[in-house]
Amino acid sequence: MRFRNAILLCSLAATVALAGCSQTTSTTGPAPEGQKIATNQIFTGTYGAVEDHGYALPAIPINRVDQRFHRQIVDYATKERPGTIIVNTPNRFLYYVLPGGKAVRYGIGVGKAGFAWEGEAYVAWKQEWPTWHPPKEMAERKPEVAKYVEDGMGPGISNPLGARALYLFNDEGKDTLFRLHGTPEWASIGTAASSGCIRLMNQDIIDLYSRVRPGKGARVVVQQ
Repeated sequence: MRFRNAILLCSLAATVALAGCSQTTSTTGPAPEGQKIATNQIFTGTYGAVEDHGYALPAIPINRVDQRFHRQIVDYATKERPGTIIVNTPNRFLYYVLPGGKAVRYGIGVGKAGFAWEGEAYVAWKQEWPTWHPPKEMAERKPEVAKYVEDGMGPGISNPLGARALYLFNDEGKDTLFRLHGTPEWASIGTAASSGCIRLMNQDIIDLYSRVRPGKGARVVVQQ
């Protein structure tokens, strides 16, 4: 998997940016009888230090992150089926749809102006502690990352992809070059600072990663 990861990129040229905004307004129907429905709650206490596959993730000073962006289970009315990921770019939220009109909501950092993307995709595959290969276009803007274009930056707590990465493909099975991934830059959550990918705090991407089973059923809807 690491070899495959080595040939993938984590950015998209500004020319793919699309305009428009889709809104999720339909409501879910009642949950099937006997189905367990999650209770609304906030997980502020889950951002401590983590030992993960030999890597020591530091604690996040979560009191310095706006509470809106702490992982939490919320009411969420949508026509999308459970397991769908909805990225609400304007509000800096990612929703993982649960049964019964609920969702897990995560705070995110999004692409800055000129690097945004709107559309639908699916999680084709996912990777723990991925290697990062910046595209040549990024290396032209930031010469300091040029050395990683070919050889890549190996996994680690300073890797821009963080602890996990989920790779988005379109309906034709082609890589969109967009990722849902972790980040060591927790202060960027809630901002538009990335080169197109959607970033989550490392403790959050580990949680999301555990919920997602790659394949055409792992639908992702990105709203602008």
